[in-house]
Amino acid sequence: MSRPDHSTSTELRIEGMHCSACVGRVETALRGVSGVRSAAVSLGGASAQVEGEGMDGGALVDAVRRAGYEAEVRGAGVSVVARREEMESRHRQRERSWRRRVVVGASVWIPAELLHWFGHHVGLHTHGPENVLFWLVVAGVCVVQGYVGWAFYRSAFAAARTGGTNMDTLIAIGSTSAFLLSWAGVILRFTGGPEIPLYFVESSGLLTLISLGHWLEARTTASANAALRELLEMQPERAVRLGSVDDSHGEEVSISEVGAGDLVLIRAGDRVAVDGEIIDGRSSLDESIVTGESMPVDRAPGEQVVAGSVNTTGRLVVRATSDGANTTVARIAEIVAKAQASKTEIQRLADRVSSIFVPSVVGIALLTLTGWLIATGGSGWFEAIVNATTVLVISCPCALGLATPLAIMVGSGIASKRGILVRTAQAMERAALVRTVLFDKTGTLTIGRPRVVEADDAVLRIGSTLAAGSSHPLSKAIVAEAQARGIEVGRPDVLDELPGEGMRGVVDGVETMLLSPRSAKERHVDLGGVEERGTSSVVVQDGSVVGVIRFEDEAREDARRLIELLRERGLRVGMVTGDGERAARSMAQEVGLREDEVWWGLTPQGKVDLAREQAGIAGPVAMVGDGINDAGVLADVSSAGGVAIAMRSGSDVAMESADVVTPEDRLMAVGEVFEVGKQTRRTIKQNLGFAFGYNALAIPAAAFGLLGVHGPIVAAGLMAISDLCVVGNSLRLRRVLRFRL
Repeated sequence: MSRPDHSTSTELRIEGMHCSACVGRVETALRGVSGVRSAAVSLGGASAQVEGEGMDGGALVDAVRRAGYEAEVRGAGVSVVARREEMESRHRQRERSWRRRVVVGASVWIPAELLHWFGHHVGLHTHGPENVLFWLVVAGVCVVQGYVGWAFYRSAFAAARTGGTNMDTLIAIGSTSAFLLSWAGVILRFTGGPEIPLYFVESSGLLTLISLGHWLEARTTASANAALRELLEMQPERAVRLGSVDDSHGEEVSISEVGAGDLVLIRAGDRVAVDGEIIDGRSSLDESIVTGESMPVDRAPGEQVVAGSVNTTGRLVVRATSDGANTTVARIAEIVAKAQASKTEIQRLADRVSSIFVPSVVGIALLTLTGWLIATGGSGWFEAIVNATTVLVISCPCALGLATPLAIMVGSGIASKRGILVRTAQAMERAALVRTVLFDKTGTLTIGRPRVVEADDAVLRIGSTLAAGSSHPLSKAIVAEAQARGIEVGRPDVLDELPGEGMRGVVDGVETMLLSPRSAKERHVDLGGVEERGTSSVVVQDGSVVGVIRFEDEAREDARRLIELLRERGLRVGMVTGDGERAARSMAQEVGLREDEVWWGLTPQGKVDLAREQAGIAGPVAMVGDGINDAGVLADVSSAGGVAIAMRSGSDVAMESADVVTPEDRLMAVGEVFEVGKQTRRTIKQNLGFAFGYNALAIPAAAFGLLGVHGPIVAAGLMAISDLCVVGNSLRLRRVLRFRL
């Protein structure tokens, strides 16, 4: 859906988030800023999309910083190259940061573990306070606790300042408990008190293993976002700008220096640097960035090209229609990024659980401590502390936080590589729940290029004068036929589009309408037998029909195959059209639809009513359309919890009303939308099931002491593994979708 008037969108880069609790705190902080209507934060993308009216960027940044995180406003018109470099820099920085911590931690923990093993199995004495090796280990552990642990302490303190908690709160408390317990043991040994096991090695191992999990997570998260990164890589960094069409050399400049109207040279084998119109040359272009298909398409002067396409053969001179920062690649990347930042209903449930998860775990740890003290009469204080610490360490809110965003990231990325733009995560989730798919006829099931097969020149002149102001495929056909016959297309004195009906204006000083037969009939115009003659438009002047324009259109070659595929998957299908019965039935037969799956003679409101009726019968509906007269039903289906799908060849209004935009020449992409939704939702449910199941088993096991005296170090390993299981399952979605699409 398009945003309300005066509404603006601001994108922020966010640094320092580690789990879903962090995401929730940032979103809460942003929503508290004056003028903010909505805020969606992406953990994987380290960004926030904020919408509202009268927002101040500085106030948004201050709100995030008060919540304990770093932020900066990403300026409007950021080039694709800059966005790609920023993404790569962020991933490199995060990966290197955690890798350094792993190296420092492992350099202490692994030798300390080996010394402990030798001391236990070989008789090498290394653990007494009087031993030099012991103090070397302790010194190293202190370095690990300070350097490696600082990342967790800093995040936990930031959360505490705002009265909150997060995953790092649990790690900070757990590792500090083991560290301080060990120092308590040292003091007891020096003062002649009872000997208790020391956990210096375990505390360093705990921080090292969790850092290892974060490092591997950073590497695999970058892999999960590979589709978006590959998309950004399709935008060339530089372009050859020409002074004129005859300029044979030109000047190589940064893409950010190219402005609308500039001439750009595209050599054979190069990627097209800008969106534009071919001024000189002919070539075949691989336009898979917008179609999802790599079959080259022939392009000639006067035709449009899009940035990111590959010029496979000839030399082209292109006049840029937008600057280098606002290319098709940039717009697609922005849509994909926003979809990845948005949330499904399942994610909102997981967020609500995560918001109380950490405080609940802290409460369980306190109950564990208290319960063990009471059960042992105070003599088991050591076991009580160890088990409470294990509870803190083994719990894993991170898996809950990653379960949905990573799957959405992978699903939307794969869809974008197929030329499918999913605007929101909700659309992907809803696509898995759709039970009925309704198609518009003209421009959706048909190729959308109808041709005039019958019309008098005089009627065509009047009709083309009105049709020139419309983007409807029939209007385009009228204008094209008039031009082909050498008829001058005039300008009406007054022009008004009647959605779902036609055009109205003043031609030659006479009030004139170009209408569908159904609309003319509703206006009480005598049609004779016009409505029985297939797809037609009538020209009406002063309330009387002065002529008829008749059309023919072809069904898309993959329409029948798509209908059969959707039926095989258990979906109900249907076609809705404003055309007459004869044209509707003819097309239905051609694409394989039964008589009870076709509705004809519908107004825009009639399509809305039908979609609502079908939703009431079988459940969520998906509507596939392309024209202005489809915008109403697309918007209504979307707001009612269905999925609005628009063909990229359609009107801007239809595409703005859509949840999903598919390639113009690949109707089978509609079927792929539902498959991506189904597999992504399945992966999300698997991830959440694992995350909830892991915590449901692990926390009680830790609380009851089933992990023994080495519980904290075992817990650290299990927590890291649980994170990687969720990440790995999300990455598996890529292989599943590549196999099934």
